[in-house]
Amino acid sequence: MNLPNQLTVSRLALTVLFVAALSSSWRFGNTAGLLIFAAAGITDYYDGAIARRRNLVSAFGQLMDPLADKVMMAAAFILLVPEHAFPAWVAVVIVSREFAITGLRLLAANQGHILPAENMGKHKMIWQIITIVYFLLLLAIRELTPLSAAGAELWWRQAWTLGGTTLIVVTLALTLYSGCGYLWKNRALIIPA
Repeated sequence: MNLPNQLTVSRLALTVLFVAALSSSWRFGNTAGLLIFAAAGITDYYDGAIARRRNLVSAFGQLMDPLADKVMMAAAFILLVPEHAFPAWVAVVIVSREFAITGLRLLAANQGHILPAENMGKHKMIWQIITIVYFLLLLAIRELTPLSAAGAELWWRQAWTLGGTTLIVVTLALTLYSGCGYLWKNRALIIPA
């Protein structure tokens, strides 16, 4: 197994640790989750960069890299629901879109086609990451900093509510727009003429 594929597999292992950290009752679980999520993001960057630079692109990597990304993102969105970052239906819509596109790519691969990622999908991914990191950062701040002062608590609540809502609206809009566009562009795979 080459280095990029090892990094992809390590991202799946980091996802397990991420889920364990955010699901735990450990005092610094959210902070650990933020650090693990950041580490997973670094592996995502380097597995692609190394694969392209060293010409180590493989069928395993083409399948598992986006799948590992989607599993990590799905875990993050699902685990943020009990924290009241957003309603459960938002997580359901985002996760459903991700796995619908993965299913479409698998269908295309079964027919001998490779569907590359598009720019809108990359923008969507960036906003999803920003949204997750934003909420994880606020949770870590709450863990690490006493918010007993009235001003600090108010600031945190406003950041959580106003900033979080803005990010969710942008992320949800881009998720739906990019997903619908991708499905429409590749509709021939779903409904042959």
